[in-house]
Amino acid sequence: MIRAMTQADFSAFWPSFKAVIQAQQSYAFDPDMSEQQAFQLWCELPLKSFVFEHNQQILGTYYIKPNAMGPSKHICNCGYMVSEAARGKGIARKLCEHSQDIALELGFKAMQFNSVVATNTVAIALWHKLGFATIGTIPKAYLHPKLGYVDSLIMHKQLSD
Repeated sequence: MIRAMTQADFSAFWPSFKAVIQAQQSYAFDPDMSEQQAFQLWCELPLKSFVFEHNQQILGTYYIKPNAMGPSKHICNCGYMVSEAARGKGIARKLCEHSQDIALELGFKAMQFNSVVATNTVAIALWHKLGFATIGTIPKAYLHPKLGYVDSLIMHKQLSD
């Protein structure tokens, strides 16, 4: 169900991806970016990108990349998206668990989410259930389309010593 993402997979998921970025509730991505710009951001710049496929439908995706370089390259960063129709079915959990296994395979020792929008309470609750700690708050870091400026959280999980 979870495998490496191809450009065809990204194109199939593009309507869901576009809906997420245009909603402007969880990702600080340009809501007007093109499919090619989004593909580059999600699939070409990171180390790896994966999809959750079920019944020949792409229901979710994630990328994994180093969070920083040099002395901090042992910490990775991931981003996750699940199609609206597939939310609430445990896909984000499976993607996050998979990403932690991949992180360890790639030699990462920790995972950090740099900007989890504080109003994304479903994601925050899931990350806490999966062992992530909120280690900081960035005040008024995200311009929510309905709520104005809201905080973003920095979340972290140690994966190995």
